Amino acid sequence: MPQYLITGGAGFIGSHLAESLLHKGHNVVSIDNFDPFYAKEIKEKNLEQIKKTASLCGLDFHDIRGDIRDSDTLDSLFQKYKIDGIFHLAAKAGVRPSIDDPVSYWDVNCKGAACVLESARKAGVSQVVFASSSSVYGNCKTAPFSEDMFVGEPISAYAATKRADELLCYNFSHLYNMHTICIRYFTVYGPRQRPDLAIHKFSKLIAKGCPIPFYGDGSSERDYTFVTDIVAGTIRAMTYAEKCPYDIINLGESNTISLSGLVGLIEKELGKKAVLDKKPFQPGDVQRTWADITKAKKLLGYKPGVTKEQGIKKFIAWIKEQEKA
Repeated sequence: MPQYLITGGAGFIGSHLAESLLHKGHNVVSIDNFDPFYAKEIKEKNLEQIKKTASLCGLDFHDIRGDIRDSDTLDSLFQKYKIDGIFHLAAKAGVRPSIDDPVSYWDVNCKGAACVLESARKAGVSQVVFASSSSVYGNCKTAPFSEDMFVGEPISAYAATKRADELLCYNFSHLYNMHTICIRYFTVYGPRQRPDLAIHKFSKLIAKGCPIPFYGDGSSERDYTFVTDIVAGTIRAMTYAEKCPYDIINLGESNTISLSGLVGLIEKELGKKAVLDKKPFQPGDVQRTWADITKAKKLLGYKPGVTKEQGIKKFIAWIKEQEKA
């Protein structure tokens, strides 16, 4: 049976992806360095859940603790495990922090991607799905955003690294016949979401009656996409990689909501009014994200099924479960 490597497999999206692959009958190898960007305990809990799923499915899950910039670690991994395809999700995350520390973002995200691709090439692994980001679109004035738009003006270091990695994927495809599919994720949310992200942060603060940081006038828009929809599209991209040498595909809900509207949904689900701590719009933040998913529908059979109302309900239910545990 196929065995897939997930870089960043202990993280938010990676852990959901690992469980979904296991449910589909695939063995999974994960590598994660437990970057201190947020609490190690969160990733440990994610891994516990993956291991339970693997046990229930009667499949293998291998948990490797290591850094994707360490070529020796990667080469050893590929020598030990037969890998049929790679989901490269590992990256230094966060738009705003990247503005204060651009060098470390270039080091982790670009050097890391190069090391993963090169070790894969040497091991003869020919299929890679790379997790890119809607941030590469910057402040494109035409919406929704389609994959053929000009994306040469990223407005954060994080966005610039993701675009650079897309080009690196193309280079490996062109030179080494490695099939690389770059997936541009649009604002993913759901259970296990990083605690620094808006929906998670807002939900906890509003529940406690604490002020929430509210940037700008509330008109900024995001195409929030539930994690199960993202995972389904990501797995389909691996199948697509079998026949396509290189491509870039958006994954989003293709339905935006303003910051004010998002807060309203969370207020409604919690039954509590938010206290707004109004702040100026932040450098590096885009005014709007909005995915044109025509290509994903055509090539991947992608069809997002969780509305924002349903997704917020599911997320709040998860938050409440965590508080009881």
